[in-house]
Amino acid sequence: MVSMAAATTLVLPGWSAAQQSPQLNLQRVKLNAGMHVIDAQVALTPQERQTGLMLRKDMPQTEGMLFVFEQAGEQCFWMKNTLLPLTAAFVADDGTIVNTVDMKPETTDSHCSAKPVRYVLEMNKGWFAKKGIKPGSKLSGPMFGGPR
Repeated sequence: MVSMAAATTLVLPGWSAAQQSPQLNLQRVKLNAGMHVIDAQVALTPQERQTGLMLRKDMPQTEGMLFVFEQAGEQCFWMKNTLLPLTAAFVADDGTIVNTVDMKPETTDSHCSAKPVRYVLEMNKGWFAKKGIKPGSKLSGPMFGGPR
């Protein structure tokens, strides 16, 4: 069964884009992808994950959003009410990128992890490819046992 309890993706009945504004004040964490530093907002709660990057009109190239789930599972995302083209990296507990997927704005196409994961990192579309970061690459940061 596919878990649609993910972020930029899930919309609750009665949710309206007009009722919401972008979430800009989430807790942040520094992640490293090789020599690249990412300033990631952290979506921890079901509500934070559900809203994700919806309604954001821009995002600096060094920023992203890390979705943290309570347990590993097949994580699936869609882009309803998300205005930015994004790439999602599905990340294992040790920081290894399992797979990445480019996602088009304002679509309901489902994009899923290739295996169960607890973490998903969304960045501007093409960021991972431009930096040579691909499946098998490792992220480091506090949740992956790296520097805090």
